[in-house]
Amino acid sequence: MFQLYLKLGMEHIADLQGYDHILFVAMLCAVYTFRQWKTVLVLVTAFTIGHSITLALATLQIVSLSVAWIEFLIPVTIFLTAMGNIVSGGSVKLVKLKYTAALFFGLIHGLGFSSYLRSLLSGSSSLIKPLFAFNLGVETGQLIIVLCILILTAVFVNLVRVKQRDWILTLSGAGAGISFILLLERFP
Repeated sequence: MFQLYLKLGMEHIADLQGYDHILFVAMLCAVYTFRQWKTVLVLVTAFTIGHSITLALATLQIVSLSVAWIEFLIPVTIFLTAMGNIVSGGSVKLVKLKYTAALFFGLIHGLGFSSYLRSLLSGSSSLIKPLFAFNLGVETGQLIIVLCILILTAVFVNLVRVKQRDWILTLSGAGAGISFILLLERFP
């Protein structure tokens, strides 16, 4: 059972149908390189902690928010993260603020998965192990996405010789543009 929920968490995060989550993780780590892997790991884990908290609370029906608002707020988090990258110019000096933002934005994203997970767990007697396994799967999937973004960054910055600032602006600009379209489409 544990492996099933672990796999579901990984698949759910990497599902191209739900590309908004992939896009958020990409924006979260867009300003970093492999040299800063510890910072990226803490950022992604902060996001997962926030995500796990609201996923558990919503799955247990302790917290509830309109699906329309959740679907709108998710691209808001992407847009704000992308704009933060653009405005800061890739400066990593705002790391503590980013940790807080990642945790807070994780709370919003966790609500987005709750109805899916609630339907999966509807017959389960215990929710602790499946929730833990699902969240561990989500974290693992996110780390795979981060690895892909860091590899892309290394290729463009080190091999193609794109200036890191230009890479950050391009990647974050694309993320801001896509999320802005999602904002317009999902406005409640």
